[in-house]
Amino acid sequence: MQQSAHLSRWTTALFAVAAGFFVMTAQAALAQTPKKLGGPTPETAPIEYAIPSKLATRTLLLSVAHAGERLVAVGHWGHVVLSDDGGLNWRQAKSVPTRNTLTSVYFADDKNGWAVGHDAIVLHTADGGENWEMQYSDPPAETPLLTVWFENAQHGIAAGAFSFMIETFDGGKSWEVRDLLENPSEDFYNPHLNNIFWGPDKSSQVLISAEAGYFFRSNDAGKTWEELQTPYDGSFWGGITLRSGRVLALGMRGNMFASDDMGDSWNEITTGTNQSLSGSVQLDDGTVVVVGLGGAVLYSTDEGESFTATILPSRTGLSDVTDAAGDQVVIFGEAGIVLRPETPPSS
Repeated sequence: MQQSAHLSRWTTALFAVAAGFFVMTAQAALAQTPKKLGGPTPETAPIEYAIPSKLATRTLLLSVAHAGERLVAVGHWGHVVLSDDGGLNWRQAKSVPTRNTLTSVYFADDKNGWAVGHDAIVLHTADGGENWEMQYSDPPAETPLLTVWFENAQHGIAAGAFSFMIETFDGGKSWEVRDLLENPSEDFYNPHLNNIFWGPDKSSQVLISAEAGYFFRSNDAGKTWEELQTPYDGSFWGGITLRSGRVLALGMRGNMFASDDMGDSWNEITTGTNQSLSGSVQLDDGTVVVVGLGGAVLYSTDEGESFTATILPSRTGLSDVTDAAGDQVVIFGEAGIVLRPETPPSS
């Protein structure tokens, strides 16, 4: 089916994670009656905990978040790894109740965090990532969650394939399936929602980068959403709001667009690469670092007006990036964790 084919291409490109993880029936999750769940559905298979592994930092890691001073990264096989020294040394979390791939992680404060992934799994930690509990899971829906965002420790949203979206108002004790748009057009095709992130006003403005050129905006902290027009029909894998208020939309094949009016208009940015882009961070000195497939690492010192493109020697796929100790950034992807300078090697 067309949507299944779109999702298969997306996952194949994203580091060739096994396509079997993402086998879909047509909008299976969206066809369900909305329901509130306080934990795994009755159909959920017995919980299998992530296995301790010395290779956890050298296998696929997809997302990273700050839990106060701590870094927490998640990825394949339910791996959750922690660093308390700015990314120099890592260890596995003590208890993670899944072996499924975890695709995204977000912390509302230094203790409370959520990770989401395949089988519509939502995990929660109350101790900064050391121990996790299952809050939600729906394997029969065959719908992976790809992104998670929290306004505060109580209100959060997780979303993923075919515009599947769930929301909580009690810190994840219960989750409810909800619609993305209140009144979608007849030709709205439920794109995969890849990244939820704050807009310029972190009290109310939120954005979603999505498949097939779709981008969405909320001005009321995720209560309602509107579709934005973009000049691109490829998928946006990521996005970031810079301290100036500029929004960067990260797309496939090196496509990047900037908006200075919260998505009302967009300008194309020359990136110097044809690699698909996914993760980004703005450092304390204002430098913007963007990573993507093929080992692409891009640097900007002018609020995303221009970029210097570099390639890691390994050319492995990269998914996310954050600031690290010692004037470095720590990068996550197909080969696990890589430390790089905060500036291009040639500078």
